[in-house]
Amino acid sequence: MRFEQPLWLLLLGLVVALVAAYLVAQRRRSKYAVRFATLPMLEKVAPTRPGWRRHAPAVAFLAALTVLTIAIARPVADIRVPRERATVLVAMDVSNSMAATDVAPNRFEVAKQAAVQFVEELPEKFNVGLVSFARSATVVAPPSTNHQATVDAINSLTLTDSTAIGEAVLTSLQAVRTIDPDDPPPSRIVLLSDGGNTSGRPIDEAAEAAVQAGVPVSTIAYGTPEGTVNLEGRNIPVPADTEALQSLAEATNGDFYEAESDEQLRDVYSDLQSSIGWTTEPREITNLVAGIALVTALLAALASLLWFSRLP
Repeated sequence: MRFEQPLWLLLLGLVVALVAAYLVAQRRRSKYAVRFATLPMLEKVAPTRPGWRRHAPAVAFLAALTVLTIAIARPVADIRVPRERATVLVAMDVSNSMAATDVAPNRFEVAKQAAVQFVEELPEKFNVGLVSFARSATVVAPPSTNHQATVDAINSLTLTDSTAIGEAVLTSLQAVRTIDPDDPPPSRIVLLSDGGNTSGRPIDEAAEAAVQAGVPVSTIAYGTPEGTVNLEGRNIPVPADTEALQSLAEATNGDFYEAESDEQLRDVYSDLQSSIGWTTEPREITNLVAGIALVTALLAALASLLWFSRLP
């Protein structure tokens, strides 16, 4: 929590002084209390003491003053609020390695289903597009608020050879630039790959371009390290290049994930949907804090009236 006018917090010294005065008054009252010779006589003469209740209104009143002082200082807190607009490019690996069956029934079918669910759950006002990449990268569905077009494009994807991760990022950045260039909304690239960069421009070049454009790239390393695919009668290992994908995400201020199953991949997309759909903004919460102070003061007054028929 931050404060727009922190000097008002000096008034908390007054609250401390009031606490000290209250404690001194209570000590003096105890000092000059009437002493009785015997405890039996004290029990017959002295009325039942209210115990903790006699201090509760005063404590609540002082708490109200403390909270009110904080309100006067105009506190500011970081509040999580939904984004009104954004652009999301889903970059999906369609290399032949996606046919591996280490994720049942195979990586490709599970990846498509999870991506469809991700797109469908994004806010309606978000621009969403699809880039597929193998030997090269292609904008299959330009970013728009027509989410169904992106869903249909995902379902129509087919496999081919090679993996061009760098090209996927650069092509996605080109697609992002087409959305309201005068006032571009916040953008994010979500890239899924189950291999390493084997074609096109290097990942470092793509990361540098993303940084300059201010577009984070969140990456998903997909599949198990033991995954293989049968090509021309040979079983070829197809592990994801987690190191390169993690470096790409970190360099562009994106998030890095690993998914080795259907459930894990859906969890990754769910987390991404939550992080993309919301943002944290500083908001002044003076009214909220002042309201708490008012309620506390009213409770102190009500308790004092009910228990002692007087205000604190």
